[in-house]
Amino acid sequence: MQRGRRKPDWLKSRPPSGSRFTEIKERLRERDLHTVCEEANCPNMGECWSGREGPGTATFMLMGDRCSRGCNFCDVETGGMEALDPDEPANVADAVAEIGLDYVVLTSVDRDDLADGGSAHFAETIREIKRRDPEILVETLIPDFQGDPEAIDRIIEAGPDVIAHNVETVERLQWPVRDRRANYEQSLAVLDRVDRESDVHTKTSLMLGVGEYDHEVYRTLGDLREVGVDVVTFGQYLQPSRSHLDVFEYVHPDAFETWRAVAEEEFDFLYCASGPMVRSSYKAGELFVEALLREGRSPADARRHARAAGGD
Repeated sequence: MQRGRRKPDWLKSRPPSGSRFTEIKERLRERDLHTVCEEANCPNMGECWSGREGPGTATFMLMGDRCSRGCNFCDVETGGMEALDPDEPANVADAVAEIGLDYVVLTSVDRDDLADGGSAHFAETIREIKRRDPEILVETLIPDFQGDPEAIDRIIEAGPDVIAHNVETVERLQWPVRDRRANYEQSLAVLDRVDRESDVHTKTSLMLGVGEYDHEVYRTLGDLREVGVDVVTFGQYLQPSRSHLDVFEYVHPDAFETWRAVAEEEFDFLYCASGPMVRSSYKAGELFVEALLREGRSPADARRHARAAGGD
């Protein structure tokens, strides 16, 4: 493990480029749509948008580009909330059709200022996409909706294929990593409700390098399996700006591979994408879900397919 501010060589990435990248960006601008790829300065944006495998993908960020919470790891602006755009669900669905995606990831800012947390708006976006093409696989990365079970059920009833909610880090570090309104038990409860109330695959993500101990990560994996989480991802925390949470350490790629093996072989997660540049909406995870759901492969075969196609 490497401490300090200087990024190691394994964290270097190419700037986004290519005709496919440009096309997706133009489509989004035409419809005034936001992606978490851009808002959070994701290091994989060029790879995902350029479509190294398949038609490319983007994670649409719903309900505006400003969040009601202020997590110390996140680059999305806080406060100054605006009214929801009633045309956004249809605009997102139209953009998905125009870009030609067959796997869509939807996420959102937190909207604690809204009575339902924006869950009805989120659910309508899922339905609009499925109305146009029921074969499109929709993954949702949802907020905690302040633990409101009715809001979570609205998402389930809209019919997504994967529901993700990120615990982000181990229990001890929830604060200062996350906003104080978020907490570990509430996030586990969200994932548990999805598992109990649906047959949808569940997913979560953790950042490493924020000061966690190995035994805490191990315990977190156990907690996640207890609430039925199917897929987990690990990635390196990268500081968006000097005003954000400091990086405690840069975790070596070998450690990420160890956590992948522990998650899949010891805890029996269906799939684990783990690496310094992995983010929750990582392409290899989508390849796994597609192989599992669309092609009917076994979890083991789907893992092999995802890693071969994704270059892991």
